[in-house]
Parts: sequence; structure tokens; C-alpha cells
Amino acid sequence: PGAMGGRIVNLTGRPVKSPTLAGLSDDSGRTLTSSDFNLRCLTPDQRVERLLAYGSHEELDRFNQESRQGNRHPELFALYPPEDAVEIRPIPDCPKEHTGDRILVRCQAIKFEIDIEPVFATMALYDLKEKKKISENFYCDLNSEQFRSFLKPHMPHVDHSTLAKSAIFSVTYPTPDIYLVIKIEKVLQQGEISDCADPYMTFRECDSAKNKDKLEKLRGHAETFCHRLGRYRMPFAWATVNVMEVISTVALDLKSSSIDRKGQLPRRNSERYSTIDDQFCNVSAFKPATITISTIFKQEGDRLSDEDLLKFLADIKKSSTPQRRIKTISGSIKLDMSPVHDTPLACLSTELIPLIPVAEKNIRPVKEVLEFPSSEVYVPHNIYRNLLFVYPQRLNFVNRLTSARNITIKIQFMSGEDQSCSLPVIFGKSSGPEFLQEVYTPITYHNKSPDFYEEVKLVLPACLTERHHLLFTFYHISCQQKQNQSGSCETLIGYSWLPMLNNDRLQTGQFCLPIVLERLPVNYSLHTPEVPPVKWMESHKGLFNLEIQAVSSVHTQDNHLERFFSLCHALEGGATFPLRVREEKIPENKLEHELKLSIISLSSSSLEPLVLFLHLVLDKLFTLIMQPMVIAGQTANLAQIAFESVVSIVNSLHNSQELIRDQQGRNSLLATYLYWVFRLPDPPQDIRYSTMGRATATTVGNMLLQSRFRSSSNPDIPAPHTSDEDAEIKSIFSAKVQRTSHIYCNVLYSISYRHWIVSLWFVHLFLLQQFHEELALQMVVSTGVCRENAYKYAWFFFELLVKSMAQHVSQLDKQSVPRRNRFSDRFKDDITTIVSVVTAEIGTILEVEQAEKVNISLAFFLYDLLSLMDRGFVFQLVKNYCNQMSSKTVSLPTLISMRLEFLRILCSHEHYLNLSLFFSSPGSAPASPCPSISSQSSGSCSFQEQQRILGLFELSQDFKQQHYLAGLLLTELSAALDMEYYLPLTLKAINAIYSLLCSHDLDHRCIKPEVRAKVAALYLPLVGIIIDSTNYLDFTVSDTRCGKNKTGIPDDDLENVPPINQSVAMAIAGNPFNTLGRNVLVSMQGKSVATLAADTSRHLLVCFLWVMKNADRSLIQRWTVDMPPSQLNKLLELLTICVSCFEYRVMSTQALQKSQQAKLQLEEALLRGMGARGEMMKRVGGRMDRTMGQRENLRWRKDLTQWRQTNDKQDKTKAELDQEAMISGNLATETNLIVLDLLETIVQAVPLAECKDSVVGGVLKVLLHSLTCNQSTTFLSHTFSTLRALVVKFGDLLFEEEAEQCADLCQKVLQYCSSPVDENRSQACATLYLIMRYSYSNNFSRVKMQVTMSLASLVGKSSDFQEEYLRRSLRTILAYAEDDTEMQNTQLPSQVDELLRNLNSILSDTVKMREFQEDPEMLMDLMYRIAKGYQTSPDLRLTWLQNMAEKHNNRKCYTESAMCLVHAAALVAEYLSMLEDHKYLPVGSVTFQNISPNVLEESAVSDDILSPDEDGVCSGRYFTESGLVGLLEQAAELFSNGCLFEAVNEVYKIIIPILEAHRDFRKLASTHDKLQRAFDNIIKKGHKRMFGTYFRVGFYGAKFGDLDEREFIYKEPAITHLPEISHRLENFYSQCFGDETLVMIKDSTPVDRKQLNPNKAYIQITYVEPFFDDYEMKDRLTNFEKNFNLRRFMYTTPFTKSGRPRGELNEQYKRKTILTTMHAFPYVKTRINVIQKEEFDLTPIEVAIEDMQKKTRELAVATHREQPDAKMLQMLLQGSVGATVNQGPLEVAQVFLNEIPADPKLFRHHNKLRLCFKEFIMRCGEAVEKNKHLITSDQKEYQQELKKNYNRLRESLRPMLERKIPELYKPIIRPRLENRDSFKRLSFRRVQEENS
Repeated sequence: PGAMGGRIVNLTGRPVKSPTLAGLSDDSGRTLTSSDFNLRCLTPDQRVERLLAYGSHEELDRFNQESRQGNRHPELFALYPPEDAVEIRPIPDCPKEHTGDRILVRCQAIKFEIDIEPVFATMALYDLKEKKKISENFYCDLNSEQFRSFLKPHMPHVDHSTLAKSAIFSVTYPTPDIYLVIKIEKVLQQGEISDCADPYMTFRECDSAKNKDKLEKLRGHAETFCHRLGRYRMPFAWATVNVMEVISTVALDLKSSSIDRKGQLPRRNSERYSTIDDQFCNVSAFKPATITISTIFKQEGDRLSDEDLLKFLADIKKSSTPQRRIKTISGSIKLDMSPVHDTPLACLSTELIPLIPVAEKNIRPVKEVLEFPSSEVYVPHNIYRNLLFVYPQRLNFVNRLTSARNITIKIQFMSGEDQSCSLPVIFGKSSGPEFLQEVYTPITYHNKSPDFYEEVKLVLPACLTERHHLLFTFYHISCQQKQNQSGSCETLIGYSWLPMLNNDRLQTGQFCLPIVLERLPVNYSLHTPEVPPVKWMESHKGLFNLEIQAVSSVHTQDNHLERFFSLCHALEGGATFPLRVREEKIPENKLEHELKLSIISLSSSSLEPLVLFLHLVLDKLFTLIMQPMVIAGQTANLAQIAFESVVSIVNSLHNSQELIRDQQGRNSLLATYLYWVFRLPDPPQDIRYSTMGRATATTVGNMLLQSRFRSSSNPDIPAPHTSDEDAEIKSIFSAKVQRTSHIYCNVLYSISYRHWIVSLWFVHLFLLQQFHEELALQMVVSTGVCRENAYKYAWFFFELLVKSMAQHVSQLDKQSVPRRNRFSDRFKDDITTIVSVVTAEIGTILEVEQAEKVNISLAFFLYDLLSLMDRGFVFQLVKNYCNQMSSKTVSLPTLISMRLEFLRILCSHEHYLNLSLFFSSPGSAPASPCPSISSQSSGSCSFQEQQRILGLFELSQDFKQQHYLAGLLLTELSAALDMEYYLPLTLKAINAIYSLLCSHDLDHRCIKPEVRAKVAALYLPLVGIIIDSTNYLDFTVSDTRCGKNKTGIPDDDLENVPPINQSVAMAIAGNPFNTLGRNVLVSMQGKSVATLAADTSRHLLVCFLWVMKNADRSLIQRWTVDMPPSQLNKLLELLTICVSCFEYRVMSTQALQKSQQAKLQLEEALLRGMGARGEMMKRVGGRMDRTMGQRENLRWRKDLTQWRQTNDKQDKTKAELDQEAMISGNLATETNLIVLDLLETIVQAVPLAECKDSVVGGVLKVLLHSLTCNQSTTFLSHTFSTLRALVVKFGDLLFEEEAEQCADLCQKVLQYCSSPVDENRSQACATLYLIMRYSYSNNFSRVKMQVTMSLASLVGKSSDFQEEYLRRSLRTILAYAEDDTEMQNTQLPSQVDELLRNLNSILSDTVKMREFQEDPEMLMDLMYRIAKGYQTSPDLRLTWLQNMAEKHNNRKCYTESAMCLVHAAALVAEYLSMLEDHKYLPVGSVTFQNISPNVLEESAVSDDILSPDEDGVCSGRYFTESGLVGLLEQAAELFSNGCLFEAVNEVYKIIIPILEAHRDFRKLASTHDKLQRAFDNIIKKGHKRMFGTYFRVGFYGAKFGDLDEREFIYKEPAITHLPEISHRLENFYSQCFGDETLVMIKDSTPVDRKQLNPNKAYIQITYVEPFFDDYEMKDRLTNFEKNFNLRRFMYTTPFTKSGRPRGELNEQYKRKTILTTMHAFPYVKTRINVIQKEEFDLTPIEVAIEDMQKKTRELAVATHREQPDAKMLQMLLQGSVGATVNQGPLEVAQVFLNEIPADPKLFRHHNKLRLCFKEFIMRCGEAVEKNKHLITSDQKEYQQELKKNYNRLRESLRPMLERKIPELYKPIIRPRLENRDSFKRLSFRRVQEENS
């Protein structure tokens, strides 16, 4: 893990081996088992400086302390940031103009086959799905200068803004059917559109040279028309492209979805919104594309309207070309399309206002095109916009007889009736003026009822009058100049007009106007076109259709809003009475009534206009709430009704499905209004009322007072009104009901009651009336639905209150009013009531989610009040809240959860620390650092002081009073931890504390250590809470480590001991966590199971560590001294858990995946947090950046890691993974160093404590546990320093009392001596040397033994162990011993030298052992050899025997495993018999020889045996009677697994006397039960059991080292074939030496060394069988006995004199080889050395005898079985009597029995063979008879055949069998008669033979 001190060690990469080790690792000349290695030829590592240089313990401690504090992380939480952020109120987006997805379209070229005249393009977007035009027109022309000059006469000047060729279109609701339509017009010419288009369709560009003259002529015509008719246009062509198709084909990423856009999309829940994204891609992320449109359609003169266009588009969508065969004009239009993210330079808004002004004129402008969204957009007006769009649609002159055919309409916006009143408000098109006074529609040639497609855009004056109107003038245009005509080509047809206002309201919508034929009448504009008596065309019939649309932030276009604003305007004195509102007239006395009605109906207006004018509506309503109005001499109190209207609007906005809400359920439009828009309504400067009439100042004052009185209680109750004003005033003041501020009352009391004084004061009173007071009052007195909704959406009114209070305070602060007097008492009462009511509401709301939202908004309200009001008052509110929330009927977890959320928000206040520490009394402050505590005596602390210090760490009543908020939060945490069953709650409570501490940690105000100590003192009770809750923590340690020890085994319960090697062996053999396993975790087992998840535990622990890191050190020390021992043990246990929980783990990618959402919330919360905390976060981030350069390995930029962890990415870069590993490593180091600091603090207090030994032991336990975990070099170096200090200060204690700890200590330190990291090794060596040095005078023999045992287990178990590093460490320790001047005169250096030599030799063996992991036999040999080396150290020998047992067990060699345990038991028995002489105990190993004679090697008879009563020897728990029984029971179990049930009996023979002596009848019962099972198994499985198979394996060749020319017997599992073992050994040794080097010898003939290649390795494998002499066979009757205790094996080798292995029968010899092994099988290993070899050869006739005996034996067995096997019998018969087989019995007889041999030596062999044949033929007869009874009916023929063959064989053999050798039958002595009986007895056999 990352090293804090400047080096980060890569855990995965192995360091390069140092040069001194090169010799070791050179494999070239190395054999399999190399010799030992001399230590002194190595160079020692660098040694730790000043190891023994400290004068006093204090100096040593001080030095360690300073080095530990150097280069530390000041902020712990920077390494472990919270994921669960506190709720914050996100800052709403600043109000801005609504835009959809923006697309930039640039018109590059419009090109036809011929280029003869100017053309003009108009672009707009259409939504086919909604059948609607969704943008205004954009005009551009790409004409050359030559063509522009044609039009000079008609274009007086060209404004720069009209030269745009690029437009930005906005699309709010993308659908697949959005089309960009380009319409092309040209200057009016004579002729139909078809005639004018004809040249474009007939001429080709390629023929332009050929048609040059014709083109010139056409150009000339065009020029003429341009000069004459340049101001008129005609439709010409059009083209279209599907915008969405273009976008989706070039989209960058089809799947990505624009989160930002979705955030703005208003209709997020609507149906069509959800379908948008499914269908196609993201409009805001596509690659810029260039489109060429090559299909240009000719315009049809009779189909010009938008309806026709949409039909064409529908056709194109279906079949890609319009139906009805529209003609096309060849040409192309080239466009660029790209997404817009930032507004481009020289961009003009739709009103032509520069958005980004540029000085240079040469940048071509880009225009924003106004969108007409296809659906409602809910965004309030934020800019001034007042535009009108006029769409002439249709004109009908069909019935008119005149020649009006080429018709155009001139459109003007007039402010009066004179022509000079025409306003220049019409937007120009391309290449012309920006604004025009008049505009002409395009002309359709010879059409009496033309359709129009023109869009006239004009800007409305801010203030419209009844004189403003649109004037339409209709002309006929003569295309051809007649001879008699000159000048104008226009012929007037008629007029029409449309007034802009109707009843003061803007006129929009569809209109059908009549046309007047003569001059317009006077004042026509004041009337609608229906009125004046003039000459109308077609008798006043509507002939002209048009549509008017307004896009305006001035005109509401909604009846309810219009009425409300008009009445408010009147109220403000902006109108005369009677007031005209639409059709009705309102007199002054009805104003109040009408106003109330209009306020009530506000919420009925449709949503879109209400949202558009939301800011204005709310402003007006708030003004009405604040100030009472005097209307017609009456006081109108509109406050209540206005408040209700506000509530109603808030409700409808929240309930709308179309509008967005944030995660706290706040409507975003209202949040934006409150944050950015709201300001206090201005108090009126001069009191202006609509009409004051004749009212005097007095009556005005009365009314105002009355209004105030009325508003104060129930507004509907009129005030008491008497004629005597004095009496009235008295009565008002005597009523305490009124809610005027007490200040005002006191002032008023002291004033005389003269009218003028009173009236002046009342006016003043009115001016002082405050908005927040009125608002609070309205909330308090509201009733019914209004009240319900006001509290349901309390957040709005809370934030409104806070904003108005803040503005009020900012005005007061200029007069520096103290905080306590900022607000009136009455107002405070109202606030108390509101908080109380809302708290009550929270309990009654049924939906938990809604209740939580209200709860959060209340919390934020109090959070805000803390900044504005008197803090004591706010704390009282908090107290009331907590009391109310405790007595609720809601389920407890929900309540606690809400209280927690509430407190979390309050505690996130920027002044939380000041608020909490402000109240702390000096008494509770941490005591100032006292002199070094270790130098004081424990008696110097008085009992009271002791209790006070302990009390600081408890959540006492005093604490809760002094630190109110902190106390509340800690109380909640404590309660939540007790609710084990409700885990989410506990998590929430822990996260609350966790994020709070994190905010302190990263707060720039808390950088100084003394400030941090004060803050930490605030959380000391948290320490007590955490210590008490250790039961709940998840003690997560990875399985590879302490998994096994979670179950410690009490010594007496050996029944449940796992099968092998669980205790001392485990401790020695690499279980790194052994003492903890036995003590700490056993103690933890008794408690309730951990209930918190691992990560939650980590959160809680990191809080504990933070407090410990920052708290005052001397205070902590005093606390640990005064702590009762049980509490101290709990603390140490907690530290152990901390070490485990924050262990460095190499991270998996999955573990790091966190949701995108969580990340976003976290960033949001921490980087956009309100107030000082948000700032703080930013500043901390900045500070981090600055430190980057100085300490790169310690710091990193926050934006790279902490707050923006890249965890949401699946595929992380290596850099990101490294970064995470680095943070994780630094976290592990810092947390462990905090634990280490605390341990040092505890240890330094030891001289004061009574229970010194247990404290030191406990601390050591934690330290050793920390060494078990992955740790960084930095931490290790400090830990070793602490360990050395412990050894120096408490050596005697450690080596005497803490025996188990001593063992662990040696093991851990030795483990680090083999570390590949130089620094770790160096520290470990120094520590190990100090352990030896300080134990020298005390208990050196134990340390020697522990180190030896540790080395054994370390090398035996550790897979990544590297011996070269351990050797260097041994060399370094040797160097320390040689250089230690103080100890030179003692035996220490020589003792150390001897110990290190011993360790080195063990190392050599165990290293070899590692090399042979794949060769189990070699491995067991080495383990055996190591165990043998420990003959003098019983504990270690026992361990190694158990290690061997475990290895065997893993390989399923149960018998060998059992034997190891039998040997272990014998070893224990030897030592027990030395210690105590009990009859029932086995007499050493002798008792065990019935199980196996091998066990005698365990007898302890050599001279150098340690006596068992010597300290530290045989101290393990197996060297007891129960230990012995445990080992034997395990052995019996394993024998049973290996099917050696007879051995089980022998084992229990030793156990039973011990159990009987202990009267352990339960065990005896189970023992006899097991014995019964064993005997049952023997009966059932007796002959079916398969025992081992044996092979002789010989090794030849120098490559094998000390295996060369050695032979072994290998025991393999039953039914192992020769190829299997051969294959296994061949594979293994090929890997060792290479395929070329290894040779497998295939036969079993003796190996001749001379013929072998010295550079190769040879292996010979032969199958062998157990061999018994005849006398042995008498005792070995059962199958088991023939397979147990085997020492002799035999194999046979066939040969002939000629050298071939096989030959004819008469030359076939056979060699028998008998091998004797060193030990009997089964043994503690599966191969045993061969120590003796005997050979004898058999002659051919002897070979024949042996074969025939074997055949006869087989036949006899098969025939006489209890349940004969017919198949087996027939197979044997077939081989014996079947048709003569090669070398069958008959041939053998013919070769050897045909003639009597010449050589007398062979007579006996000849005779023996003859007798064998006699028996053989007899057995064959029996077998044939037996078979007769076994066959089935279908085998009768087969039986007859067998019988026939048998008879034939018998007849063939008869002559040979009857021929005897006479010499053998001659009597040697003549018998005497008296000895006849004896003679008969002697020759009984011969007589029998003769008779037969």
C-alpha cells in the first residue's frame, strides 16, 4: 500500500533481487537437494540508526512521537469522503429565456441550370405530426452583386443585419417529422409560374455556350422587370429536407441522452415526452453535416397555402415524392447543419438585438429564429418581447367583374389615419432595411382568389392606443407596361383595416374582413370594419381572411389575468372611473368586490399564461397582502384573499404533471422565483389611494387602524365603530387581541388623543407594517383547504418568510439593531405557532414521503432562522420540535429517521460549531496539557477529577445542556444504535455524524490543532457510544487471514476439535492471528451477532478515529488511566476492529462501481452547498491544489479523486485505478497510525495504572494484529519502533507473563524479516535483535524456541516466502550482535550465532520443501527429515507431525495421516510418562507397537532431551491427557476413513483405560459405539477391501543429488497401474530437468551405471508384491494382516542365458528379487528406503513348477468358494483344459516330463513337477464337475465340450504322470520289524501315493 513517508510500494510488482543473492538464484549447476548455505558470505542490510542510543524511556517515547507525527494527513476525511451527502437545497437555475435544442442552418448556395435573375429564399420549420409551422421565417438571398444591382431603385439602403445567411432554429419537442422548408421567390414577371419556370427546365448548364444569346436575352428581360416591378415578388419553387433524418444519420452517439435538456424539458411526465427519446437520437449532439437538396419542386399557383404544403410533406413522407405529379426544376440547394452549444459571435436575437456585440461590421450576422413550440412551454417571461405576426391567408375577388387579377396587399401598421402615421415597425427581409413602413405580399399571376403564404412580423409599441391599427390596401399590378400608361403599375382596388385593441385588449386570432371600395372615412380606425357607412365590396361581405398571432410578455391574452392586472392598475391609481374591463363598466364602489373576484379566479386561468406571467402575478398578490387599500373612502382588506390565492396557485403548480419538481418536491418555477426574483413589496412613498373623496386625515387614519385591527384577528369581523374616535381608540388599545407590535403600543399610549396626532401615527404605523409579519399572521389564521395546502407546501412560505426577513434585516442592519430586537414578540409568537403546527402536521400526514418533505422544509426553515433571529429563540423551537416529535403515534423508526434528517440539516449550518461551542462552560473544556502523566503518581488525581474526565466521554445531561445540537444528534445516534432491528435507521444516524465530522475536518476555519482539539472535545461522548456498540460492528477480516479462528476451541472440549492441527500447530504453522483468535474473538462470540454492515461500521469507526486523532492527547491519556479495566479492554478490542476494518485491500473494479446518481448528488451537495460550507469546500479544493507540488504522494487534487470519484466508470484507466489504490493505501496508513498513537498514549500511562501487565498485553495484542494485516512501509516502521519501545520498557513483563504473545511477536517479526521491502526488513531485524537482547537475562531459551517454531511455520505455510531475504535478515541480526559493545562480555553473541546457524539449516530444508510442492513423496521426506531434526524439541516435532498429517489428509492418504497422529500421540505419551506415573496411561511409545512397530522411534531416550518440566517445553495443550486422547481419537477416525478397521480397535485399546480412569462414561459409550461400527465394517467389507499397491522406484544419475542410486518402495492407492505412477513421476521430473534429460527405464533388469549417460537422469519403476516367508503366513491369515506392517516385497525378472528376457519353455529362467524396507508400511510417509536386497534364480523346470502350483491353487480356490463364480471358473477351465494353448499345461508336461532327466540333480524337480500335474488334473476334474451344477440349460453343449477336452488332457498326461524315477524310491535302510509303526508313519505319504 501507499507509504505515507515518501515511498509507495507496489504490492503486486516484485522487487528486483539484489546482486548479493545472484549466487543463490543461479540454477545452472543446482541439483534437487543442494547443501546448506553459509550466512557470513552475505552482506548485512542497512541497520536502524540509534537503536540503543536512548538515555531514558521518555526520550525514546518523545523521539518516536515526533517521527510519527511528521508528514501526516491533516484531514482524515479527505481520504474517506462520505457518499451520503446531507440534504441541500439546490440553487435553482437563474431565470433565462427558454430555448429548445438549437440547430444552426447556414445557406451556402442555391444553384439552377441557368443563372439569369435574382432569387430569394425563405426558410422555416414545420412539424408534420402536429400539422403546424414551428418557427418564424428566415430570409436570405445569395444573389451576386450584378443581380442585386438590378434591384437598386427599390432598395434605398441595405442594413447589415439583413445580410445573414445563417439561422439558429430552436426545437423544444423533437419528433421524427420535422421538416425544413425552403421557399424560393423571384421578382414578378409577366406570365404564369410555369411559363417563368420553363427556361429553368429546358436549358442545361452544359449547353450554356450554345445558348449564350438566348440566355442574354432572358437576362435582359429579367433586368427590365426588376427595374419596373422590383418591389413585387412571385412564388417560384420550394424544397424540403427532414431535419431529424439528417441528425440521426450523423449522430455521434445514438444512445446518449442529454440530461441537461431533459432537465429543462417542461413536459417531463406527459405522454408524448416519453415517446420522444425512444424514436430517435439526441438533437444536441450530432456531427456538423452538409446537405445538398437536389429535388426542387415548382410552386403550384393554386396550392400555396400552408395546408397544401403540409399535404405535400405527408406525401413525401409516404413515398419520398409528392403525389399528383408535381414538376421539379433541376438545381440544388446546399446547406450546412450543426448543433449550437454556445451562442456564436455576431448573433442577433429575434428582435435583432446583438446578443454578443462585435465592433467589426465585416462579420456576417447570425440570426436567432423565434420558435413557435408545437406544445405548451412552461417558462415564465424573463425578457421583454412584444411581437405580432400577421398572416394574410385568402382573398376572394371571383365575383368582381373588374380586371383585378395580379393582386397584392400592402400592409402597414398605423398609429393614426394620416399616411404619415405609418410606423416603421415591420421587420425587413434579406438585403434591405431592418425595418419597413409597408410590405407587399407576393403575387400569383392572373388569379382572382389568390392564397397567400406571407408572414409579416412586426414589433408592437409598448403602449398601444385605440388609434393603432393594421391597414391593408389591395392593388392590381400591371405586369406589362401599356403604351398609353406611364408611371405607376399599381391599380387601387380597395382597403381594409383591423384595430389593434378591442376593449383595451390586443386582438389576435382568425379574422375575415370586408373590403371598402372608396376612400376611407374619417376616424375609421376607432371602429371595427363593420361600422362606417361607406361603399363596401359585395355589400359588406367578409372577403379577406387573415390570422394574427402575438408573442408578447406585455399582453397576457388570458381573460382572468387581463382582468386582474387591469383592476390592480386601477387600484394603484392608474385609471379613471367608471373602469372599463372588456364589455363591462365597473364603478368605484364595486372595485373591491370585482378585485376579490378576479383574485379568486386567478387560479382558474390556464396553466401556460399563468406560468408565463407568474412572477408578475405573485408580485402583485404580495403587494396586496402587505398593504391595505382605501377604495372609495372604505378600507379594503385584501390580505386574506390574496394569501389564499397565492396558496391556490402554489397548489396548482405543484399538482401539475407538466412541471418539474426537485428531489425535495419543490416546484422549480416557485423555487426560481423565490431565489432570484422576489423582493419585498415597496411601501408606498406617497399614500396614494384610488379616490380619497372628501375624507379627512382623521378618517383615513381610522380606516387604516381598522384595517390593521381587522387583519390582526379574523379579517371578516368588522371593527367596532363609534362616532367618538377617542373612545374607539381606547377600546382598540384595551383589546389585547390586536397584533400590533408592543413597541408601537407603548409609543401610542403616551400620546394625547388629539385627532391629528393619532392620524399621523396611524399613517406611520401603516408604513411600518412588515411583510413577514403579515405573511406569518396569514399562515396562522388560515383555515380549511387553504391552511392544509399552506402547510403541505410549507417550504414555499418558509422560504418566502426567510427571504422577506433577510431583506428586512438588511434594511435594519443599516441602523444596527441588535439581533434580539430585530423582530417583534408578536411575530415570534406567530413563528412558534407555525413551527408547532407544522410539526403536528408531520405526524398526521399519512404518506411518509410527503411527511419527510415537510420535515425537511421545516428543518431548513429553522436552519435559516439561526442566521436571522435570536439563537436562543430558535433553539427553543428546536426543543419544542423534538418534544412534539417524541410524543407522536407514528412508528418509532420513522420518527427517529425524521428527527435525524432534521438534525442533520440543522447541524450543517455554517455556524454550527460556534453555536455548539459557544455555550460550553470552561469546566467542560479539555484540561490543559498537564506535565507528562507518566511522571505523576496515580494518587495525584483526585477522585472527583477522575470522575469528571470519565464523564466527558459520556453523553451526560450536562453535556446535552451545554452543547445543545451536538447533544441532540448524539442522543439520536445512541437511540438508533440500540434499535438493532432497524438497520437503515442506524445507517442514517451514523452517516449524519460521519458527514458532520467530515465538514469540520475539511473546514478551513478548523485548521489549527488547538481548534481541532476543541471541536473533537465536542464529540468525546461519541467515543463512549462507539465503545459501547462494539457488539454491533462487523468485524470484517478477509478469509485468508483470521477466518479460521473466529471459532476458538476451549481446551477441555476436544470432542469438537477439527480433524487436524488446530491449536499449537495452527499457531506455529502460519496462523497469523493466533492469540486474537483465542482471546478477543472468543470473547466476542458470546455477544450478539454483528448487526451493522461492514461499510457502516467503517463509517462509525472513522468518526471514532477522527475524534481520537484530534482530541487533546493529555486528556485522552488521563481518560485511559482512569478507565476501569473492562472498559479499557473494550477500547483495545475496538482498536483491533479498526485495524481490520481499514485494512488495505487491493480493489476489484466491481467494488468501486457506484451509481451515477450518487456521484452527482455528492458533487451537488458538497460543491454547491449553501453558505460558508459550500465556500469552504471550494476553498479546501483550492488549498489541495496548492499542496500538490510539495507532497505529491500524499495529496491529490480533489477534482480528480475525492468528490468526483471516477467510480461510476466501468472501464477505468490504469491511472484512475492507481489513484484509487493510492488513496486507499493512504487511508489505511493514516487510520492505523491513529490507532498506533492511541496505543502509545495508553502505554505511556501504564506506570499510573494498577493492572500494568494486562494493559501491556492488550496493547501488544492489537499491535500484533495490525502486523497481520496489509500495511504500508511507513506504518510498519512506526509500529516496529513502538514494539521496540515496549520490549525496552517492559521486556521482563513480556517474556515472563505473556507467553502466547511472545510466540506471536516472534512469528510476526520473523515474517517481516523475509519481506522483499528493504525498509520493512531493516525494522524487523532491529526489533528481533532487541527481543533477543532483552530476553537474554530473562527467558532466552523460550525466545529461541519460539523463533525456531516461528521459522518452521513461516516457511512451511507461506506461499510467497522468499528465503534469500530471510537469510540477509539473519546476517543483519548477526551483525547487530557482533557490534553490540555492551553485550560483548556475555554469552549473547555466541548464543545468537548458534541460534542463527540453526535457523539457517532449517531454512535450507524448508526451502527445498517448497521446491518439491509438486512431488508429494519428496515433500513428505523433507518434512519427515525436518521433524526428525526436532527430535529434541517435542513441541516442534509434534507440530511437524501434525503438518504431515494435514498434508496426507489433503491427499486422501488417511492411513499415513493416522500414523502421523499415532506417532504424535506416542511422543506425548513419552513425555506424560516422565511427568506423572499413572497405571492407566500408556508406558511411553512401547504401548503403541501393536498399532505399528515404527512407533518405537518416538521413545525419548537420547541424552539431549529437554526435561518436560523445563520452562516453555511441552507447554502446548496436547501435552495433557485430554490432548493425548484427542490425538488418538483423530487417528482412529482417520484409520476408519482408510478402511483399516482393525487398527481402530488397537487405538481404542489405549484410549479406553484413560477414559475409564476419568469415569467418562459418555465418551466410553461413544467409543464402544465406534468400535462396534468398526467390527461391523470388518464383517461386511472384509474381503472386498482394497489396500495399497506397491512399486519399486530407483533413481540413477548425478542430477538427482542425494537421491542418486537410491531405491524406494512407493505405496500408491489401491488399483494403481504401472503407467499411472510412471506418468506422474515422468511429468514431475521432466519439469525439473527438461524432457531431453529425463529417461524412464522400461524394464526391471539391474541397471549398469557404466552404460548410463552422466548428463541424464534415469528412473526405473517396477511393480512389487508383499513377500512373506512360510512361517509368517501362519500368522497372517486375514486380508488385512497380509496388507499391514509390510517390510519385504518381491518382484520377478524373466531372462534367458542368451540375454533375451523371454525364450522357449526349456530355456526360460526367472530371477526373484526380495527387497526389505527401513520401516514397515503403512508409515508416516508413502515411500520408504530399501535397505536390503536378496536375489535368487529359478531354472526353467522350477519356473514350470511355480506356474503349475499357481494354476492349481487358483482352480482350488475357485471351485471351493462358498458362492462360486461361474464365469471365473469357466475362464480358469478354458485356460487349463481348453483346446491346447501355446505353452499350456500339456506343452509344459511334454517339455519337462516326457523323459527322465539325465542330471540326477534334477530328479527331485522332475518328480515335484509330476506330482504338481497330478494335483492339477485332479483339481480340473473337480472344477468340471462343479461347473456342471452351475451352468444354465443353454450351456450344455459347452459343458460337454469341456468334459471332452478334460478327458483328452487326462489321457495325454497319463503316461507321463505314471512314469516314476526309480532312484528316488529306493529305500536307503532296510527296515526293522519292531519299528514298523514308525516306518509306516514315515512313509505314510509314499504309501498314499502308491495307492492313488
